[in-house]
Amino acid sequence: MARTKLTSDDVRTQVLARQAAILADHVAKALAVIQQARIETEPLLPFPLDKSERGMLAGLTALPAKLRTKLSGRAGKFTVAEVISLVQVVADSFPAVEPERQMMMLNAANKLWYYVHSDVLVPVWEAEARKRKPTRLLYQLKITLVDAKPAIWRRIQVKDCTLDKLHEHIQTAMGWTNSHLHRFEVDGQPYADPELMEESFAEMNCRDSTITLFSYIVPQGNKPFRFQYEYDFGDSWEHEVLFEGCPKPEKGQKYPVCLEGERACPPEDVGGVGGYAEFLETIKDRDHEERVETLESAEGWFDPDEFDATTATKSMWKGLPDWRSME
Repeated sequence: MARTKLTSDDVRTQVLARQAAILADHVAKALAVIQQARIETEPLLPFPLDKSERGMLAGLTALPAKLRTKLSGRAGKFTVAEVISLVQVVADSFPAVEPERQMMMLNAANKLWYYVHSDVLVPVWEAEARKRKPTRLLYQLKITLVDAKPAIWRRIQVKDCTLDKLHEHIQTAMGWTNSHLHRFEVDGQPYADPELMEESFAEMNCRDSTITLFSYIVPQGNKPFRFQYEYDFGDSWEHEVLFEGCPKPEKGQKYPVCLEGERACPPEDVGGVGGYAEFLETIKDRDHEERVETLESAEGWFDPDEFDATTATKSMWKGLPDWRSME
């Protein structure tokens, strides 16, 4: 049976529907945060929507009368919970709204959400994160480069640290050069450096990796779990990070340490997993017209099977240059 070809309108509708679903997920998580922090009734000022956006949302049939009145500007200020409810109504009403209004609705809802995220949720979460103290535990992680065949992986042990510091440990253990942006994702929640991500930080609903301790994301009871680490959003080097547990530190051992691993880290800017496969094919073929130029991009020599845990450990001890102190 022939597959029906999607029109541009069909694709647009699917994309917008997916964005509405993401908003609904944000709302569910936000409600839990504000309830725990007991700030549901705090006023949110200033209200970020203009008159036309207010009027558009006021026309939604699912909107409670109280919120409709407030949108008209006749009944006081919106509370944090009420603004989140507005976002929820947009997400719930989206399928029933005519296509020409869907984009305007999502734009308005996104304005509300970014405002709640940056002015309410982030300060609440940051206050909690800053109160946390590092544990005295040792954490064992296996880092595997997703879709790389044969597998490229490292097993490391690190003391409790921020995710920003864990990024440094992963970079040095794997062999990357910290030349591109990165982020973590844990159960759908992204963590990143706000100074590097800039305006994308709020748009992606990120939390601050520079103040988030690794122990914060570990499940209760230190149970094994998986999360993602992405490096270089262009080449999109995705790593699966498996937390394997909390071994007892060895007397006299300096941490962090790379216990074992396999195969060399791909060169930077090689084009992701697919580009790396082409890179290997080119350098293997001595008759390939681009072989010399390709090898020069890898400093003249590259062995895909080369890896030494002791060398990786020394790189982890050395760490990365502090780019924040560089001019």
